[in-house]
Amino acid sequence: MTVRPLDPSSDEAPFEQLRRQVAARAASGDLAPGTRLPTVRALAEQLGVAAGTVARAYRELEADGVVATEGRRGTFVASAAQAGSGDAERAAAEYVAALRRLGLGVGDALRLVEREWSR
Repeated sequence: MTVRPLDPSSDEAPFEQLRRQVAARAASGDLAPGTRLPTVRALAEQLGVAAGTVARAYRELEADGVVATEGRRGTFVASAAQAGSGDAERAAAEYVAALRRLGLGVGDALRLVEREWSR
């Protein structure tokens, strides 16, 4: 797996740039379920960042259900069934329900998420 270089001049933290990139590629199918990600050390070396940066991105991706870590076997892109379950899916369902009750549409919901995400 190759990763685009991270932007050191970005206001976005390096771990978040990496997390967002991997999540987007997994969501688009560019990284198929079951794809093995590089080790933390290997990816850190490739990107020229600290291993802790990659480790944090992987932890957050795992918490979001995007990847699954299988001990010494490595970290893999989660299957659609894995990625579609858990806390993130419940949070999304609650958010959509609340915005529907408020009479907001999808465009409004996306703008609100984007504004909060950038904070």
